[in-house]
Amino acid sequence: MFRIRKISNPYLDVNIKAMEKVKSIIREQFSGIKEEKINEVHEQLINPLKYKYQTTLIIADDLNESIRGFALLLYMPDLKFCFLDFLAVTQGKITSGVGGTLYERIREEAQSIGAIGVFFECLPDDPKLYKNLQYIPQNKKRLAFYERYGAFPIANTLYETVVKPEDDGPPYLVYDGLGVKNDIPKDTARKIVRAILERQYGDYCNEEYIRKVVESIKDDPVKLRPPKYNKKEEPVNGKAVTPEKDKIFLVVNDRHSIHHIRERGYVESPVRISSIKKELDKTGYFRLGKVAEFPEKYILDVHDVKYVRYFKNVCKNLLPGKSVYPYVFPIRNSTRPPKELSVRAGYYCFDTFTPLNRNAFLAARWGVNSTLTAANEILNGSKSAYVLTRPPGHHAEKFVFGGFCYFNNCAIAANYLSRFGNVAILDIDYHHGNGQQQIFYSNPSVLTVSIHGHPSFAYPYFSGFKEEKGEEDGLGFNINFPLAENLSYQEYKEVLIKALKSISSYKPDFLIVSLGLDTAKGDPTGTWSFSFKDFEQNGYLIGGLKLPTLIIQEGGYKIQALGSNARSFFNGFFRSFR
Repeated sequence: MFRIRKISNPYLDVNIKAMEKVKSIIREQFSGIKEEKINEVHEQLINPLKYKYQTTLIIADDLNESIRGFALLLYMPDLKFCFLDFLAVTQGKITSGVGGTLYERIREEAQSIGAIGVFFECLPDDPKLYKNLQYIPQNKKRLAFYERYGAFPIANTLYETVVKPEDDGPPYLVYDGLGVKNDIPKDTARKIVRAILERQYGDYCNEEYIRKVVESIKDDPVKLRPPKYNKKEEPVNGKAVTPEKDKIFLVVNDRHSIHHIRERGYVESPVRISSIKKELDKTGYFRLGKVAEFPEKYILDVHDVKYVRYFKNVCKNLLPGKSVYPYVFPIRNSTRPPKELSVRAGYYCFDTFTPLNRNAFLAARWGVNSTLTAANEILNGSKSAYVLTRPPGHHAEKFVFGGFCYFNNCAIAANYLSRFGNVAILDIDYHHGNGQQQIFYSNPSVLTVSIHGHPSFAYPYFSGFKEEKGEEDGLGFNINFPLAENLSYQEYKEVLIKALKSISSYKPDFLIVSLGLDTAKGDPTGTWSFSFKDFEQNGYLIGGLKLPTLIIQEGGYKIQALGSNARSFFNGFFRSFR
């Protein structure tokens, strides 16, 4: 199993080792590349003005962060084309599918930025262009591979001409129109070829050579070499971004229903998920993913090991159908938890209505797997994902559970993604996202923003005040918008716009949304009266940020309206985001 992810900041801890491995692959597989050229990759990523192009590094790695391959894509915005500088797979992994997946991803990247196509060099399959013929078989395989995507060498030019007499095997210039555009006007092609030779090879190709190659382009529009290896096959991935890839990646916690509290008045019930899922199925906006299992270490990176161990053990030892509610809480001797597990619940909980039962740990644990599956899909290049899960998570803090929440899915996802870039969490549940605030209160790599009912009247009562802004390195990176018990949607909308501006100013690489639907009219846990149109507007405004976005389900307990409100939110989000 491997994932495909983009590196934009080469100096993050998680990327430093990856960058060294990328350079090692270049040395191994491209022996003619000078060391100073290899070491330029760092600066290419962070200094586009110097090189006159924007650089995107896409790597394939596994969950152990072992690099399987990479691609380096250059975008020249003045001419609106991409140049694939490198695509390489770690030796010994040639048949692993990594190369094809990387190439498909760079095609998607090129189309997403509006490029007219992707150009790249490929060593020739014409024996007349070689002194040493040993490379011809491998070159044929490469060209056959690219033909499957509709990428062909540009014909009738002098591009495949040696620069110096001692050179061997001058490359073809190959063009992939991304299944959309295969006719390039002569003047455009000349400008593109000049840009490639000057910006990429200006230290090797003199002006006389560049002019000769550019002026050799006579056809208008430029002609491509006919198919040679895949004559009977249609190009795969005719369009770089398929309709399925445009959809929101949906992960459903399909084990949530084992956590079913049947006591009267307990509103956090399994029907919440089926009500939402039924309405989402009508939209056509989603593609369903399969939940993968992740190590417990990702939970322990966020939650205290003693709490996690207690939660697991107490649930395992409870009888089926039996629930334990915390009822005694340590005010003084908090360092001495009682021996009896059921009594100890108050040591790890901050309210009296969040039960422990035999399956609570299993359902919450699978919710974490669902969340990390979606987070990994965001790293893999999906622009949006939604985790439909229960029990919720945003009230769970590092050491304690409460508010129906046991593991903080948003915080676990944010911590996971923060190794790859800055993260912003926007909590729009009616109740304050105290869990995220407490976990990241001194962490500047995660901006936590919460819009909620004022704690003077709304759960959890003891957090969510405006003056809580973070501490130490995290000072200024926690923003609370506590609002009145009764307010119009227009008043709320003005605050949401302000919150989104704060997020935009932070310039995060990833956005996580704690989606609470308990702001709806008639919700038994809230006091606001949002309609389905208001939820649609919320989705539209949030989607307008156009950030890689992971949406995680939190509260929402008016079952009759829950599904339609969720559908309305995604109507707005999908319309604005895509």
